[in-house]
Amino acid sequence: MRKKNQISVLVVDDSKSFREMMSRKLSIDPQIQVVATAADAFEARDKILKYDLDLVVCDQEMPKMNGIEFIERLLPQYPLPVVMISDNQIGAAARQAGAQDFVEKPHPRSAKTMADFLVELTLKIRLAARIRIVQPEKSPASQRSNHNHIPQASGNGQSSDRLIAIGASTGGTEAIYQILKNLRADCPGILIVQHIPPVFSKMFAERLDTQTPLRCKEAQSGDYLEPGRVYIAPGDRHMQIKRIGQKYRVEVFAGEKVNGHCPSVDMLFDSVAREAGPRAIGVLLTGMGNDGAKGLLDIRRHGGYTIGQDEASSVVYGMNKVAYNIGAVAVQSALENIHHCIFAALKE
Repeated sequence: MRKKNQISVLVVDDSKSFREMMSRKLSIDPQIQVVATAADAFEARDKILKYDLDLVVCDQEMPKMNGIEFIERLLPQYPLPVVMISDNQIGAAARQAGAQDFVEKPHPRSAKTMADFLVELTLKIRLAARIRIVQPEKSPASQRSNHNHIPQASGNGQSSDRLIAIGASTGGTEAIYQILKNLRADCPGILIVQHIPPVFSKMFAERLDTQTPLRCKEAQSGDYLEPGRVYIAPGDRHMQIKRIGQKYRVEVFAGEKVNGHCPSVDMLFDSVAREAGPRAIGVLLTGMGNDGAKGLLDIRRHGGYTIGQDEASSVVYGMNKVAYNIGAVAVQSALENIHHCIFAALKE
């Protein structure tokens, strides 16, 4: 019998032994219950109709219809999160097709063990199950079309008084890119302090603008936060926000270094805690030193949701380590899963 708050999972894989192993191992986790398994996409469709499911774990390599075809052709009718089991190349295509995430299956010659695989899969099931899948409304023209709609994760937080604040230092430019490329174009406005020299901050904003779904710019005083827009602090200016009604105005200014830095993450986070409180999501990433730790704690104390990058995925586990040690981090996550944590926070 399914327990309250358990995630009901369907496992789809053409290998009977692998299905049975997955069913046993995943169900050890108290938050997960494998309620059904299927050998191919058509059997999976029948199980989706029969059971009250929260999520599907699907192998890419299956007879009759592969995993990506399964997502594209069948799941638009049944809006369920999918975690794909595939290699890295296919995993990227699976995300484009509508999968929430993917996990690479271990191979005999791979350094990845089955235990590592199961730990990663369990985490991604927990995260993906918190994401609400929505289907776009069909226009009269699209109702006459034979094309299927692909379900997408809803940011579910487009209200103008929600915001996301991100701080980073060493290793942060790539970490920020990895997060932003997986966010939706209608997510709340994002403020970023990256310790970076002048001129390079503008180049960084231009790179993000061309390589992510979001509109990115170097911040200027007088900017107002808008959904889908990213504001990068200039490399020699502090950045803060001021609440004006239901909107936030950006203030950029020269000043003394804080924690050895200008711009300072703490300077931004302190204003976010004060002006946005529980409407804020604070994210502290890889970096040397302690800048941002106290500010993240301030966001959490004001009711905001706080996320810290974990040690294993950090170039330098410094700022985020200090934040974790002082209790500023509500959720610690690997870099590749932080966008899922943001999606989950926007639902609350």
